[in-house]
Amino acid sequence: MAAIALAPEVIYSLYGIKITNSILATVFVDVILISIVLKVKKDLAAVPGKLQSIVEYTISNFYTLTEEISGKFANSIFPWFASFFIFIFFSNILGLLPGFGSIGFFHDVSGKTGNHAEIHFVPLLRAATSDFNTTLALATVSLVATHFLSIKYNGVAAYLHRFFSLNPIYLFVGLLELVSEVTKMVSLSFRLFGNIYAGEVVLHTISSLVAFIAPIPFLLLESIVALVQALVFSMLTMVFMSILIIPHSEGGEL
Repeated sequence: MAAIALAPEVIYSLYGIKITNSILATVFVDVILISIVLKVKKDLAAVPGKLQSIVEYTISNFYTLTEEISGKFANSIFPWFASFFIFIFFSNILGLLPGFGSIGFFHDVSGKTGNHAEIHFVPLLRAATSDFNTTLALATVSLVATHFLSIKYNGVAAYLHRFFSLNPIYLFVGLLELVSEVTKMVSLSFRLFGNIYAGEVVLHTISSLVAFIAPIPFLLLESIVALVQALVFSMLTMVFMSILIIPHSEGGEL
């Protein structure tokens, strides 16, 4: 039974740029999301159809949730919250579809390992969020956007004052906050990657032992994990943004 590789497999190299199966999965998710947006825009009507109703209901509930947590900053935070959730959820859930991890080709790696013959199976598609590069990139975007919004609303001087001060005690606290910001990025990326990759390993192991019936409960469980992990990442991003936007001089209300 072949184990699932920790790193994404290279499908093709284009002018020195390695195209991995997780990149192909990311493009696949992007195409689906863009297609949905274009379809809704094309068929936009006063009396919405099923697809438009689903999209409007989802966006409306997401915005209401953002308002409850972020208050007056909802307009700026909502696009980030919704974008993270939708992309991560689709990446997670599509990774559970038949074909992800099972359709691919065999690659001879005997030259790399020094063995006479060793064949390695390379899947064409792999859930984007099971690649740590993807989750780290998402966490990095989340961190950069959070600090950008803090500077936008508070100004450069107030933003720097949050972390740096002439008072030794405040300076120490500020430096701890800086360290915590890096920790947030690491935590976001590892949490999402670890849960999705672990789910892939479990499904692969169960499917290898029993091909039918047995994997179904695990697929249902991983579907819940796909939703929860998308919600956790996007909600934490929203909370981090809300906290960092508030100046130190203000109270806890948004």
